[in-house]
Amino acid sequence: TGKDEIVGHIVFSPVTIEATISPVRVMGLAPMAISAFPRLHQLGELIMHGRLFPCFRGAGTALALVALTASAVSAQEVEIPRTPWGTPDLQGVWDRRTNTPFERPHELGDKAAYTDEELAVIATEKVVVDVPGDQIRVASRAADEHQEIAETIGNYNGFWFDGGTTFVNRRTSLVTDPPNGRIPLITSSAEQKRAAMMKTREGTNRHEPTPGGFVDDLGPGRYAVRCLVGFNTGPPMTSGAYNQNVQVLQTEDYLVLWVEMIHDARIVPIDSHSPLDSNIRQWLGSSRGHWDGDTLVIETTNFRGETSFMGGQSDANLHLTERLTRTSPTTLVYEVTVDDPTVWIRPWTYEVPWQPSEGPIFEYACHEGNYGLYNILAGAATR
Repeated sequence: TGKDEIVGHIVFSPVTIEATISPVRVMGLAPMAISAFPRLHQLGELIMHGRLFPCFRGAGTALALVALTASAVSAQEVEIPRTPWGTPDLQGVWDRRTNTPFERPHELGDKAAYTDEELAVIATEKVVVDVPGDQIRVASRAADEHQEIAETIGNYNGFWFDGGTTFVNRRTSLVTDPPNGRIPLITSSAEQKRAAMMKTREGTNRHEPTPGGFVDDLGPGRYAVRCLVGFNTGPPMTSGAYNQNVQVLQTEDYLVLWVEMIHDARIVPIDSHSPLDSNIRQWLGSSRGHWDGDTLVIETTNFRGETSFMGGQSDANLHLTERLTRTSPTTLVYEVTVDDPTVWIRPWTYEVPWQPSEGPIFEYACHEGNYGLYNILAGAATR
């Protein structure tokens, strides 16, 4: 209004906002940049409440923001592939690799996005092998394929790890909520449970059975040890050390998520099945999907107990809300809200942009006929 003026652009998707307003001339404000707002309404709230631009408050601000974003929508609208029945086409083989850490490093504080200069430096420093819930040492990018990644018997060398070499976006963490990019604290009961497990398993690594419990208690890595569920298989799916591909198959009534890790296929009914009875529990839970605009929302409950997610921290009360949004011909955004009130003190959300993968998914033959079991025992005996 009057001489006040906003000149700029917003590059956005339904899930992630990256905005640059430059120059900004509002009552003498200096040029300013805004980066990596996880939600458009967060940008609006900051302005409306005067925390971003103190001179902006009230309904006039809302109208200004609407006008700005409306022009951005028309300028940046992207055509996405659609199915013959009109919904976004989510199909294809997708790659979940990313160098973005799952949680924001403590030293970054509230910094939500890297600069180009920072990304260039990071690209030369390390390979990120970031498996949520596990501690896996990282290796230098200059290391050859013979360098060990972790100091355990029978571990793979650097040739086999495939944690990604690029950042799909500028974010400093895959966790988008809480705003600090960190997983919330666990509850007191979950902490007691974890402490008891650590005491019982003292001196063992993730893939070793709990002493005296080979049948009933294989430890937090039990599903992976027995080749039942991989560490990044899901639900929810995460980026991992290797085997990062997932193939999506889609009909009008069903979606299939076929993950490379231990070749698990999760079949999700869409708007066609009522939820399972709460007394029926399954290792991978029970998934039901529905469309919310152009986003496919998948609600998963009815877990039998712990899964491979977060190193086995979750329990039977886990409630997942997964969202799949095709934001462009080359990007499928996978967003997950994790709600497990007996484990974490509040729900939390992470987001992974998937990119098209070259070629098909090949079979992952876990243990290749259980020869790995012989080698594990032989290595343990040698040690």
